[in-house]
Amino acid sequence: MISEYLVVSLATLAAIGIVAAAMLKGWQGWLMLKLRELDAHRGEPESGSGMARIEIADLKERIRKLEAIAAGVDL
Repeated sequence: MISEYLVVSLATLAAIGIVAAAMLKGWQGWLMLKLRELDAHRGEPESGSGMARIEIADLKERIRKLEAIAAGVDL
C-alpha cells in the first residue's frame, strides 16, 4: 500500500514543478517585455543627442580640470 510519506512527497514534488513552471513562464514574459522595450527605443530617433554632446563636452572639461589639479598646474 502507498504510504502517507510517499503521497506527501509526490504532492510536494508536483507543487514544486507547478511553481517552477509558473516562474519560468513569468521570466520568459519579462524577457519578452524587455525585448519589446529595447526594440521600441531602437526605432525612436534620438531627440536629446545635442544635449548629450554638451554634457559629454562638459564632463571632458571637468576631467581636464581634475587632471590639471592632480598634476599641480594652476588654472
